[in-house]
Amino acid sequence: MRVIVVGGGIVGFACAYYLADRGADVTVLEKSSIGAGATDRAAGGIRAQFSTPVSIRLSLESIDVWESFEETFGVDIGYRRPGYLYLAREEATADLFRETIPVQNDHGVPSEFLPPEDARRHVPGLRTETYVGAAYCPTDGFADPHLGLQGFSRAATAAGATVETGVEVTDVLRTDDGAVTGVDTTDGRYEADAVVNAAGAWSPRIAAMADVRLPVTPRRRQAMVVDPETPVPEDTPFVTDLDDGVYFRPERDGAALVGGHFAREDPERDPDAYRTSHDLAWAAETLEHAATVTDRFGPRSEIVRGWAGLYAMTPDHHPIIEESRPGFVTATGFSGHGFMQSPAAGQVVSELVLDGAAGTVDVSELTADRFERDAALHETYFSA
Repeated sequence: MRVIVVGGGIVGFACAYYLADRGADVTVLEKSSIGAGATDRAAGGIRAQFSTPVSIRLSLESIDVWESFEETFGVDIGYRRPGYLYLAREEATADLFRETIPVQNDHGVPSEFLPPEDARRHVPGLRTETYVGAAYCPTDGFADPHLGLQGFSRAATAAGATVETGVEVTDVLRTDDGAVTGVDTTDGRYEADAVVNAAGAWSPRIAAMADVRLPVTPRRRQAMVVDPETPVPEDTPFVTDLDDGVYFRPERDGAALVGGHFAREDPERDPDAYRTSHDLAWAAETLEHAATVTDRFGPRSEIVRGWAGLYAMTPDHHPIIEESRPGFVTATGFSGHGFMQSPAAGQVVSELVLDGAAGTVDVSELTADRFERDAALHETYFSA
């Protein structure tokens, strides 16, 4: 079977690998360079702390892959598992933790509710007076998205996939009855038995060429590496203040990756024309927010570097994974979770293309028509 994968990010290459590994004739088309979209701008979080079963299952299946990634793919992705800690300033948020932790536990996720004093054991300098509770999972962590992409891209090509960079899709080919048969590009026509739309922030444009409407909106998000006033230990969890929106995780040598979104307005962005460097005013504001979480971020903290990328957002912060029309499979809208859930997404897409149905994870809830059917999902743990 000939398959075109549109998009050379981590989701696209995970799809390409699992398809090629099962014998499909795969070509990846990337309009720019590999990883030029969201992947190389991601924070790298890998967690199973979600509030919906489908998100938990996508993450657990992916974590199984991340745990053995170096052994399987020959690439050390710097996978570290100091845990994830979500903080609640409001009692209502703490109650949400208490409600969702049993759901996670039922799926084998060892998360637990912690009072602020116990949370401080994991986060040195935590300002416990700010919080009323926390949700902690010791098996969550983070890795390097760029190295993960390298692993999947090398494995895909080793399995026989062809990668074409600098090739932009200009149209999706269809028969009279709407079945997709390939794509037209700036490099000519590519015929195929199936086309996978894994183009992230660009996916609505690709979908429109196939007369498919995707409720996916590109939203700009920023992050930076900071040298804190007091070094952040490497065994500190990935910390997210769910009520405030600021997050941080340890980098090497005491540094921290810090991010967050605080603006009231969150306009749609043109993925071909947005500012990829961070905003200085945002950086100053974010450090102020981080300083309310822990005393590590004092006034002598220094910004090392910063950047901005795009989240491909859906209205309910869950991806769209489906066969949108015969021969046209969609895997997009991960809303900031594409890196962590890419292994499961790749496996599911290969099953949709080659078997006609998903087996690794039941993704029937993730079809795009859920928004028209008033069946949108609700994710409590929405952040990095």
